[in-house]
Amino acid sequence: MKWHIDLHLHIIDRKFLLIVNQRFMPDTFTCADYLHSRYNINLLGGTVDSGSFQGYDQSYLINALQTLGENFVGVTQLPYNTSDDEIIKLNELGVKAIRFNVNRGSSEDISRLDYLARSVYELVNWHTELYIDSNSLTEITTIVAKLPSVSIDHLGLSKSGFTNLLSLVDKGVRVKATGFGRIDFDAEEAIRTIYSTNPDELMFGTDLPSTRKKRSFRYSDIELINNILKEEEAKKVLYKNALNWYLKISV
Repeated sequence: MKWHIDLHLHIIDRKFLLIVNQRFMPDTFTCADYLHSRYNINLLGGTVDSGSFQGYDQSYLINALQTLGENFVGVTQLPYNTSDDEIIKLNELGVKAIRFNVNRGSSEDISRLDYLARSVYELVNWHTELYIDSNSLTEITTIVAKLPSVSIDHLGLSKSGFTNLLSLVDKGVRVKATGFGRIDFDAEEAIRTIYSTNPDELMFGTDLPSTRKKRSFRYSDIELINNILKEEEAKKVLYKNALNWYLKISV
């Protein structure tokens, strides 16, 4: 049986706060919509990522984690002055990472990256997630490389900055094989190259509902991973690396 962990999805529920970001307001995509749209993949769990249109709101995320179940964890956005008590509370509710949305804003400024990433890691062992164009990594490469636990979304988005991404992969920074409809290069070549650089750092996600995309997630995105990697290699990308990163599930 082929298993999957969806390490990048968004829940958009109008019962909770939504804010316009760069003149964009997303369509609704509830937990029920997500569960209905999984293409019958054998899903072990996943991560619910806070988007730019959710700012620092935690209510939608807590609700989503309670609805989707214990094998789903949250990736949230927080201001730098969030209290330790609030972070500990969120951790107990299933939040396991902090996100810096450099590409779209509505998260803490990247100048706070080093301080905030280290603070949440030392307090509750949270990872840090960066939604950033790989061209912009040159400005923060030294900081990112020294952080304890970091991932980068959507294969870094840009072909012109791909070498910046690879240099961090070589240093242990993880990359999400997500958002194939967002990138300006060939996903197949990028996946091969990242995997050959460090096979433990690449992790699959659907990016559903794929807001502001050129195209949405397709089941063929999973088939692509299965076709270009050997069976055991594909298992690492589709769920085993994610198990080591976020979830402790027996398979």
